Amino acid sequence: MKKVVIRKPGSYEKLEFEEFSSPPLKKDEVLIECRACGVNFADCCVRMGVYLPAKVYVGWPITPGFEVSGVVKEVGEEVSKFSVGQRVVAISLFGGYSSHVAVKERQVFPLPEKMSFNEGAAFPTVFLTAYYALFELAHPRAGNVILIHSAAGGVGSSLVQLGKLAHCRVVGVVGSSHKIDTVKTLGADVVIDKSKQDLWKEAEAFSPEGYDIILDANGAETLWQSYKHLSSGGKLVVYGFHSMLSKGRGRPNWFKVLWDYLRTPRFNPLNLTTDNRSVLGFNLAYLFDKGDVLREGAEQLLKWLEEEKITLPPIQTFPLEKVAEAHKALESGETVGKLVLIP
Repeated sequence: MKKVVIRKPGSYEKLEFEEFSSPPLKKDEVLIECRACGVNFADCCVRMGVYLPAKVYVGWPITPGFEVSGVVKEVGEEVSKFSVGQRVVAISLFGGYSSHVAVKERQVFPLPEKMSFNEGAAFPTVFLTAYYALFELAHPRAGNVILIHSAAGGVGSSLVQLGKLAHCRVVGVVGSSHKIDTVKTLGADVVIDKSKQDLWKEAEAFSPEGYDIILDANGAETLWQSYKHLSSGGKLVVYGFHSMLSKGRGRPNWFKVLWDYLRTPRFNPLNLTTDNRSVLGFNLAYLFDKGDVLREGAEQLLKWLEEEKITLPPIQTFPLEKVAEAHKALESGETVGKLVLIP
């Protein structure tokens, strides 16, 4: 058995490999032989040492990874829904960058026959993040106007599809021209390329009265303008601060982190009330304590995938041994869709 281990925070060289023997399986756990592992921006933050849930739940050393697909190798004595040899997909609170991972039964789901292992590992984190942001927090109504930052990324592309599934008008924002067609194909009514267009001028032209929902994982770069462009009763959902981290460095620029921290908006409850707007935030890692919420979302998403009401983002694969290259690619901001590691 082999896994990726990070012993202390840093750049790509901190991604090491370690042989291990699986510890005894707990009564409610399923041991999965991983065929694919999803890569998320949070994994890069774990490596850099700036992802708080990693410190809260695990500490150092740590194996990153929130999602895997594979085959059941062993089940605990209280496991009743899965059997050895079954194809499954699972969400894990870290530990996914591995040839084998043990997870609680409530975090494991049958992998639909029409889905490949790569596809199975590509959907849980991005779609669950999008599902929770939109349906648990924002509660869209038919006809609402939604603006989605980073619309070509894993979460962004999922949000575009879920927004259209909710019968909303969707504006997707991208940072490069080569991402436009992807977002249009997913159903966005308008795509704004902020590398060549004035983002907020174009946003105002499409919806002069503002936006009912804006979904933002950028951070200080866009948060204040996102809030200002909400309509009366509008909701800003925050699920990340990507712009705090410099592209391509592999480690934080602490001066930039501090500067972005200082200029991040502080939303006063009095102003929120006067403006009749809401700001909501969450981190998917903390929702592992709410297993029923995650399970309900995953089951609904799998149903929509089987019914072809939503589609998976484009997938780019890397061998597990090239995990550093996968992190570099993701941090570049140039990728479209989802990155997956193959153990």
